[in-house]
Amino acid sequence: MPDVFTQSKRAAVMARIRSRGNRDTELALVRLLRQAGIRGWRRQVEIRVRRSRGGVLRVRPDFVFPRQRVAVFVDGCFWHGCPAHAPPERWLRKSSMPVTTPQGPRKGPAQRTGKEFWRRKLRANRARDRLVTKWLRRAGWRVIRIWEHELQSPGAAQGRAQSGRVRRRAAWPRSIGRIRMALGA
Repeated sequence: MPDVFTQSKRAAVMARIRSRGNRDTELALVRLLRQAGIRGWRRQVEIRVRRSRGGVLRVRPDFVFPRQRVAVFVDGCFWHGCPAHAPPERWLRKSSMPVTTPQGPRKGPAQRTGKEFWRRKLRANRARDRLVTKWLRRAGWRVIRIWEHELQSPGAAQGRAQSGRVRRRAAWPRSIGRIRMALGA
């Protein structure tokens, strides 16, 4: 079915939609941080970094440890291009947007559009991630990036830790270990 809005109106409508973040994965990390007894973090705190050419880069990491100057980002596998779980070859095959013209959907072979848009979009996300990491490190921050899938598999580790059978650091997911190392805990 063709869109009811013009292309410019659709762009304006979509531009007004604001993300609320990756809430489920952030809450999973909150739970793990609390279970591990790691304190001193804040969520969604803005960090301002002065650039050498002037201007300010404003960054809002998912978690910030202000005293230790540690910024933690929880990156979604799809949106940030996890090499293990979001290879473009897999999801580009599933692109289902039919090619449309001003006269309506194009007839003929099942051509699809949107693939190049998504390639550019996800490439830009990864480039922005690299830029933010670089600027934060230059400003003296330690940056930890955790993939979404790293937080979806700690169930077994959490279960062992909660049952009391294993209460060592090895029972915690790798992401918690990386945060502890950065904090010097």
